[in-house]
Amino acid sequence: MLNTIINSIIGSADISIIQFMVPILSALILGFILAKVSMGDNRSSKGFIVTLALLPAIVCVVIMAVNGNIGAGVAVAGAFSLVRFRSAQGTAKEIAGLFMAMTIGLLTGMGYVFYAFIFELIMIAVMVLYRAMDFGSEKKSELTRSLRITIPEDLDYTGVFDEIFEEFTIEHALLSAKTSSMGSMFKLDYDVVLKSADVEKKFIDKLRCRNGNLEIAISSLKRHESAEL
Repeated sequence: MLNTIINSIIGSADISIIQFMVPILSALILGFILAKVSMGDNRSSKGFIVTLALLPAIVCVVIMAVNGNIGAGVAVAGAFSLVRFRSAQGTAKEIAGLFMAMTIGLLTGMGYVFYAFIFELIMIAVMVLYRAMDFGSEKKSELTRSLRITIPEDLDYTGVFDEIFEEFTIEHALLSAKTSSMGSMFKLDYDVVLKSADVEKKFIDKLRCRNGNLEIAISSLKRHESAEL
């Protein structure tokens, strides 16, 4: 009687409970380790960290469910293509973390549990190494600023600040221009690299004389990016 109930619950699956649970538990352990490492130095939300921990197990079960069934695989792929993240767009690092979690889930789901552990150990070692090296950062990032300038509508912003930029910056780029205050103002967003940190006050003063002493906001690029996260 008990066997009949168990068989009715399990269905016609070709794998045992142990064969089903080992990859899932392995994926959960690997996902937890990955999430803990990702919490080290980024500012990801709690929801993202939890997702990163659970995603390998989810992908693992999907792979086990469609293993060897091309039709089911195509159907699942189509279903996943309809999924859309409705939160803010993730950073490049978060996207890389999601792909890594999915890869771990794929490996465990296909039965390559040992290789999943090896893969995660390699990737974590590389992540820690890059973090220690401060890989990808540049010295000029310390002088990089996000600049927002408000100007009146009758001031042509094309090239109006070029001579000031040439005096105080190494490089500059206009990122966006939009109207505000019912079209009576323009707000210009720039990325600039200062020639030195001590010219920032003089730089702002020169800009104030050119824009009619309207609002000017300047911040380090790192602070600007953290605010967007």
